[in-house]
Amino acid sequence: MSVSQKHPSHSVDPSPWPLLGSLGALASTTGGVMYMHSFTGGGTLLCLGLGMISYTMFVWWRDVIRESTYEGHHTSVVQLGLRYGMILSIVSEVMFFLALLRAFSHSSSAPTVEIGAIRPPKGISVLDPWGIPFPNTLISLSSGAAATRAHHAILAGLERQAVYALIATVSPALVFTGFQGIEYVEAPFTISDGIYGSTSFLATGFHGFHVIIGTISSIICGIRQYPGHFTPKHHFGFEAAASYRHSVDVVRPFPSVSIYWWGGD
Repeated sequence: MSVSQKHPSHSVDPSPWPLLGSLGALASTTGGVMYMHSFTGGGTLLCLGLGMISYTMFVWWRDVIRESTYEGHHTSVVQLGLRYGMILSIVSEVMFFLALLRAFSHSSSAPTVEIGAIRPPKGISVLDPWGIPFPNTLISLSSGAAATRAHHAILAGLERQAVYALIATVSPALVFTGFQGIEYVEAPFTISDGIYGSTSFLATGFHGFHVIIGTISSIICGIRQYPGHFTPKHHFGFEAAASYRHSVDVVRPFPSVSIYWWGGD
């Protein structure tokens, strides 16, 4: 570290990236709704918003890496605050998924006459839970196990083994995303097929989106680990990515059981 801090706390410099990221989130959600309702310019606004979010992720992570690795601002007190923030973020994600699963279970437990008073709705062909969903669950959990192995390697100071473990983390996650895409393409129903289609695609789709975010985070950690950014006592960036990845793994069995199996045929 090139700079040594004389105090335990650190206030980061003013940054424009939270504002840019918020505008990107607003543009992407608004554009997504417009695109789904066939409004002119919806697809363009959606792509613009996603581009803003992607750029924000890149430059914001760049600044955080500079502050932590090269400037030495992330002291133990700062890391503690970051850990609290990560815990609250994961809790909010879990509550988000619970809300989606609650919506699915509510509509499944009390199907209305508009959908035939049966669940799945009349005319809907459901997915086989033992087809792609079950092996995809195992693939997701194996990726989380590899992330745990990478954590142990970092704590032991085994830099090269940590890189290999991160590669083993990313590879199954990419396979998972590919299978998820195949499942959506071959699904006999769409997100527009009533409450069943919307809740099913929202719950599984947002989980898949979080897997993509966790995969990108793991790739960044692998790139950082190769030159030795992480040490046994200074690796919060990896801890945050791994915690996020494990939260996705914890959530995965719930849609597998509730949507694919219990909510199926």
